[in-house]
Amino acid sequence: MSAVLRGRPLLQGGSRPVSDLPNIDLSVLDVPDLGRLEPRRVSKHPPRILLLYGSLRERSYSRFLTLEAERLLRHFGAETRVFDPHGLPLPDATASDHPKVQELRELSLWSEGQVWCSPERHGAMSAVMKAQIDWIPLATGSVRPTQGRTLAVMQVCGGSQSFNAVNQLRVLGRWMRMVTIPNQSSVAKAFQEFDEAGRMKPSSYYDRVVDVMEELVKFTLLTRDRSDYLTDRYSERKETGEKEAKRLATEAMLHEVKAAEWRSL
Repeated sequence: MSAVLRGRPLLQGGSRPVSDLPNIDLSVLDVPDLGRLEPRRVSKHPPRILLLYGSLRERSYSRFLTLEAERLLRHFGAETRVFDPHGLPLPDATASDHPKVQELRELSLWSEGQVWCSPERHGAMSAVMKAQIDWIPLATGSVRPTQGRTLAVMQVCGGSQSFNAVNQLRVLGRWMRMVTIPNQSSVAKAFQEFDEAGRMKPSSYYDRVVDVMEELVKFTLLTRDRSDYLTDRYSERKETGEKEAKRLATEAMLHEVKAAEWRSL
């Protein structure tokens, strides 16, 4: 009977791994382990959710929907922040040390989950929405401001129901290495779904928003203490190992050079 080391079978009575994967670096290959999905610590603070909306209009239905989502999230026990996109410059129009850019990036780092809500314009998400996401970098040094965070996507429509904006937001969420939840919200003829005070009226659309926020909190609680393991990747471990090997080889070479210089004295 063969032994097993970290999920890799060993030869009978031996220690060399058996593998039919010749292109794999077995030293950094890991086998997913259910035990490692048990968090080393369980966070006690409320889930931290950042909400972004995609319109600057005074009567903005994407903002109304975002604020309605925030009320639900708070009822579910989450701590929330809503980013106001007024004053955020276009991407690359200024340096990233702009106060609004820094505010957005700090909120993204603070968050454990996010809500993105955009109006649909010309069959796509709004420029205001895209600009906010474009200002959040995929990586800053060794820090990834969005990796492993949960994401819920929503949109408001001026006419009949469409899913163009939420589909695009899903693509961006995947690109930003976020855990985008299965449920989503698309509110058709949004001008009919909110009262004069900006509160959402009872409807099946409202019920769906409740579903989405409930699901977001559940997924955030499920993943936030496991995100380090969930986002640990073979390719990155391999790259890190190669860099470390080069560093050690360089140090060893420099040590030999210095030793030779001392011997020549």
